[in-house]
Amino acid sequence: MTQPPPSGAPAGGVRTMTIDSEREGQRVDNFLLGMLKGAPRSLVYKIIRSGQVRVNGGRVRAERKLEAGDEVRVPPVRLEPVGERGAPAPGLLQALDAGIVFEDDRLLALNKPSGVASHGGSGIAFGAIEALRALRPTQSLELVHRLDRDTSGLLLVAKKRAALTELQALMREDSAALGAGRAGGGSGGLRKRYLALLLGRMPDGVMSVDAPLHVGLRQGGERHVQALPRGSPPGGTIGKESLSHFRVLERRDGHSYCEVRIETGRTHQIRAHARHIGHAVAGDDKYGDAEANRRLRDRAGLRRLFLHAASIEFALDDGRVPYLIHAPLAPDLLQVLDRLG
Repeated sequence: MTQPPPSGAPAGGVRTMTIDSEREGQRVDNFLLGMLKGAPRSLVYKIIRSGQVRVNGGRVRAERKLEAGDEVRVPPVRLEPVGERGAPAPGLLQALDAGIVFEDDRLLALNKPSGVASHGGSGIAFGAIEALRALRPTQSLELVHRLDRDTSGLLLVAKKRAALTELQALMREDSAALGAGRAGGGSGGLRKRYLALLLGRMPDGVMSVDAPLHVGLRQGGERHVQALPRGSPPGGTIGKESLSHFRVLERRDGHSYCEVRIETGRTHQIRAHARHIGHAVAGDDKYGDAEANRRLRDRAGLRRLFLHAASIEFALDDGRVPYLIHAPLAPDLLQVLDRLG
């Protein structure tokens, strides 16, 4: 496959890249992000939307899956030299290095701190993946999925293309199963478990929230996710299928410490579903209750979103090699629980 010029090289002409079997199944946007190292995500989406990127001569969407033999037209772009972007702060590198909770020859699992983005872009020079690449300059590292910047916990990174492809296939399997009316997250895909403190008293037992999610933009370009009621009238806003399961583990000072299992991985899914059922995630300044958050800050020292990706379970090699990876709850969240009693 044709290789891109090194980062910082002057813009040349249009390049055509032929997709090999290793890249088959990869989304167009992820392919370009991998090829154009250092390119802002906003630039990648801009050249796709404007039709400068073409597959087999035709315009494509960012989510288009590539097939072996596809010819991808990549327009000339100028990438900022690595030296001009600087380097991740030493404190960030140390925190991420210490946060690696699992590693083998094909995967790395990071216990991502709250406040660290999964990737750079939108004014963020370095996210977790860029910092990990700085730590491991000789390795090929690709995000398997993403976490909200404010959410702490497990972030999976693939060290080999085959592992990335298989994990992405498992995620697609979950979405397809849900779309067909079957449980996806509990049957062979990626089973994700979160811990969250929800405002107020949730009912006992498991509360399943099956509400499509629509991502809109507020003034200034900020994303905002809305859970839509089932059976919306024809012609109304259409959301993406989304399913979350909330189960109370403990009561803490009138609030609910919960386990959350999700069968889809939509943007802000848990936060939007929690708000939808009237029990927003504690510390959520986007979908939550400002007054309740203030009281929790004063009472228990909660100064960020109480949402943690605690474990992930899956199997590779057609189910022959199982993985169950855990990330411990961050010390600041443990202190909040202790103070609430």
